[in-house]
Amino acid sequence: MEAAAGTPRARTALLGRVPLQSLAAVMVLLGGLALAIVMSQREAALASLWLLGMAAGFTLQRSRFCFASAFRDIFLFGNSRIMKGVLVGLAVTTLGFALVMYDLIPRSNIGVLPPEAHILPVGISTVVGGLMFGFGMVLSGGCVSGSLYRMAEGYIGSWVSIAGVMIGLGLLAHSWNWWYSNIISSEPRIWLPSSLNIGYSGGVALTLLGLLAAFLLLTWWESRSGLSMPAMPRREEQLDTFERKLSAAWRPVFVRGWSPAVGGAVLGAIVVMMYLVHMPWGVTGELSRWTNGTMSILGFAAPVAEGASEIGGCAARVDRSGVFTHTFSVTVGLLPGALVAALFSREFKLRFPRGPRRYIQSLGGGIFMGYGSGLAIGCTIGAFFSSVSSLSLSGWLFALALAGGSFIGVQAIRRIP
Repeated sequence: MEAAAGTPRARTALLGRVPLQSLAAVMVLLGGLALAIVMSQREAALASLWLLGMAAGFTLQRSRFCFASAFRDIFLFGNSRIMKGVLVGLAVTTLGFALVMYDLIPRSNIGVLPPEAHILPVGISTVVGGLMFGFGMVLSGGCVSGSLYRMAEGYIGSWVSIAGVMIGLGLLAHSWNWWYSNIISSEPRIWLPSSLNIGYSGGVALTLLGLLAAFLLLTWWESRSGLSMPAMPRREEQLDTFERKLSAAWRPVFVRGWSPAVGGAVLGAIVVMMYLVHMPWGVTGELSRWTNGTMSILGFAAPVAEGASEIGGCAARVDRSGVFTHTFSVTVGLLPGALVAALFSREFKLRFPRGPRRYIQSLGGGIFMGYGSGLAIGCTIGAFFSSVSSLSLSGWLFALALAGGSFIGVQAIRRIP
């Protein structure tokens, strides 16, 4: 005689059919929500940004959305599939940011920049920072955000990369004042709506035209290689039971990988919501805060960074104290979000580098990324994604430098056995 649905035996049988990683995902999700409730007791915005950080981590993992892969694959494989997803995300975020900035500063010609927008210096520091970061992310195998979500998947090499990023940020912190006094302080911050006197509509139109031009250039580049991605046939599923219908709704979100275009669009919407709550997305600012705190504990604290509070972006600021900050929420929140996605899709697994050389690559690439992101006041998120969307010229210059650094990085890894 079959056990009744409510009996302990039936419940045990039901749990036995649920994968352990899915059960772990539910526990991590509940833990993340509980922490959001704790944060909300201190400040409502903290909880909102924490949940958005988790959503960003979930999106990055499900769509394998890594800026290092986006730039690297163009030169290594002649493939721009991920980069086109980045362009979709930039288009969504640009439109959203324009609405937020217009609400903050309705008139773009009054000489005031929108608060918290990533309108960063344009000049030598941007180029050098972008070249270093682009080279480092290809060498290590992931950008900062990509390394963070892969940490949650169990990639030990990504943990080493983030350690390298913090070392690089520490080196930059001790040399920042030289860069600022000799170079950065004289570099302009060019915001398209006011600098070109074209207003918000002109700035958005110019940015979208730039994204369209990039799309056409990438399509032409792919056509040169002669490679194409064949469509994978998908087996039709029988949806004749409640369980199968439920699975058909669950699997596209939590099990199957998302396309880069979907990942870019969803990520763009999340970043717009972050700005609505307080600020555009950036991750190296929090890593800089940890680095500075660690150096102080070890007895070789960096000098106070000149001009950091005026520049904004992902610059480390001394006025951010305590464990729970806005930058903590959007950076650390990425980890449980990515872990939930990895567990639900059964992609979590401890993965160790195959040999000592790979550890050196991860650490060395991370150091280049850390120094470059500190110099450019952001990584592929803060100085590129959020900067272009802020209608800042610095984002475009940083992107070109990233491409140059990635090209050099590809030539380097081709020579590594």
